[in-house]
Amino acid sequence: MTAARFVSYSRKGKSAWGLAKNDGIVDLSHIFASLIDAVTANALVTLAADFENAKASTAQSDIIFDIPLLNPEKIICVGVNFPDRNEEYKDGQTAPANPSLFIRFPRSFTGHDQPLIRPPESPQLDYEGEIAVVIGKGGRRISEADALSHIAALSLCNEGTIRDWVRHAKFNVTQGKNFDCTGSLGPWLVPYTDESQIADIELQTRVNGEVRQKDRTSRMIFSFRKIINYISTFTTLVPGDMIVCGTPTGAGARFDPPIWLKPGDVVEVEADGIGILRNTIADEA
Repeated sequence: MTAARFVSYSRKGKSAWGLAKNDGIVDLSHIFASLIDAVTANALVTLAADFENAKASTAQSDIIFDIPLLNPEKIICVGVNFPDRNEEYKDGQTAPANPSLFIRFPRSFTGHDQPLIRPPESPQLDYEGEIAVVIGKGGRRISEADALSHIAALSLCNEGTIRDWVRHAKFNVTQGKNFDCTGSLGPWLVPYTDESQIADIELQTRVNGEVRQKDRTSRMIFSFRKIINYISTFTTLVPGDMIVCGTPTGAGARFDPPIWLKPGDVVEVEADGIGILRNTIADEA
């Protein structure tokens, strides 16, 4: 059975959200004002069951995908979370004791099937395929044992990066991670119900059909449990917060010479049981 898929979208200039079906979208905007409200109400699993047999009211071809949660309080990203990615640094260090973290703003992301925007300041637009978890039950100092019970849903992220801008300063990467519409989130949220959905799934990134990144979540340096535990130690997690959990080796910067994304390219991020997030590339108008 196909997992339920909740989408946020625009149609004729109006924002809406609903349940994606093979024949289109079941609009659920009359039940909650937004998808983040449904997450906050812990309603995704119930809605999936209630509308499992509902007929689509809107064709998918008539919508523009938005990022699944339009205004999350926090989008926190994990850096260097796969062994081969750690080895890229060639500093002789084993895996770090704690995760590296940085913040992205919602405006830095665009939706499924929308172009990633290459800014005029740099041609070094790169891709990073990742799994994102959505917090459904908030909390502070969440234990690793309880951490997964705080997840409401799963999604995908292309954590697009302007590479030279992450090196503009000595200690941070914020600038290169937050150019408008350089990354993407989506296509949808898949309700989280069981650890098997994330324990050992394949994550893959393709550029123009060529596999560039591939690894499995069972190999992550910091588990989903550890990430939630660690982040919630210093900040209160709230429903709708998104945590982007790290990318495998194989980004364009690691080729010799580097291979940057350019207009005409198609990037796909895929993970077992979640789906495929697809984006083209365009220059900023």
